Amino acid sequence: MLNACTLSGAEKENPFTSARAQLDAAAAVIDLDPEVLELLRWPMREMHVTIPVRMDDGSVHTFHGFRVQYNDARGPNKGGIRFHPDETIDTVRALAAWMTWKTAVMDIPLGGAKGGVICNPKTMSPGELERLSRGYIRQVGRLLGLEKDVPAPDVYTTPQIMAWMADEYSFMQGYNDFGVITGKPLAIGGSLGRGDATARGGIICIREAAGMLSIDLHGTSVAINGYGNAGSYAHKLAVELLGMKVVAVSDSKGAIHNPDGLDFASLLKHKRSSGSVSGFPESSPIDKEELLELDVAVLIPAALEDELSCRNARKIRAGIVAELANGPTTPEADRILHERGIYLLPDLLCNAGGVTVSYFEMVQNSSGWYWEEEAVHRQLEKKMTAAIRAVHLAAEAHGVDNRTAAMIVAIGRVAEAMTLRGWV
Repeated sequence: MLNACTLSGAEKENPFTSARAQLDAAAAVIDLDPEVLELLRWPMREMHVTIPVRMDDGSVHTFHGFRVQYNDARGPNKGGIRFHPDETIDTVRALAAWMTWKTAVMDIPLGGAKGGVICNPKTMSPGELERLSRGYIRQVGRLLGLEKDVPAPDVYTTPQIMAWMADEYSFMQGYNDFGVITGKPLAIGGSLGRGDATARGGIICIREAAGMLSIDLHGTSVAINGYGNAGSYAHKLAVELLGMKVVAVSDSKGAIHNPDGLDFASLLKHKRSSGSVSGFPESSPIDKEELLELDVAVLIPAALEDELSCRNARKIRAGIVAELANGPTTPEADRILHERGIYLLPDLLCNAGGVTVSYFEMVQNSSGWYWEEEAVHRQLEKKMTAAIRAVHLAAEAHGVDNRTAAMIVAIGRVAEAMTLRGWV
């Protein structure tokens, strides 16, 4: 197999290959039964769909999408839906696998799934996005349900898109069934605390990791690669909850730097008005690769897959890498960062605040009793701190890196459920 570093800069490692490599590495450490491992290496089921959409100019465009249900041994499947021009079935498979491990490491009674549509939502009107969203649900709706599979927002999907999807599913059922989708607006059954949940969970992980490493984070610097929902909230909460300063951020259009710190409110206003962090007056432009290699206390990859690879892993200078994105670090980069003593908080743990609060939303939808925001934060705090401690103990017990430790915790729980159910 070709080493990832021999590939051109335009090529990235297949994410499903990365996901399987992580699984195999953890399985080898705990000597997992080969029959269990073989079952865990594959999705339980997947659907490929074709979605015709009437565009605003009157033409009909054909979109292609996917829904992968990876493993539901521990409960109903759970996972987001992405709208992205570079979506692939292997990306969706990998994300569904990671969601399976994520729900297990958080010890919530769910399995893992993921969905996606190949499209560029930035070039589509609200009407086109609504028709695409409803068309996707018409195609995959037979797989969905509170007892089967509950989607949520992901890259380039929003609470509004979730509202359209929940409405379409309810229309198909003949009654309101808003619990089939999480990440919804509050007016139709969304949960308080869901908006910043992914970032909040990551900030809790950073705080706990710093305590374990005896690091005082107050006044130290952060760089954030990716300034969408998770990245922007991470900026806000790193300042508010940890007293840190965010010195660099990036989005799909560019990266900026200010060693004295970037003001969150001013930057967010600029991003909303201009569509990008680029050109923010109180900053200097930098290359995105330069951002990843800044000398900061914490680096937060919050964009897409494979941002940290063997091409740049030896240049990373952050003491802690906190993965708010899914799959931002390749297996080879994992090894390099671990050898260099960089403390990596893996996505399975660090960005699990989103799915955890989505689970809370499912609970609220089922009971019809909605929690106050403080209760959501309190329950998230309990789940995140318990999970990071379990991963830290597994890393120490087995002498492995944190990602392998998180995988050990997760696959142990999934394998136990499969065995008890008689699957293997």
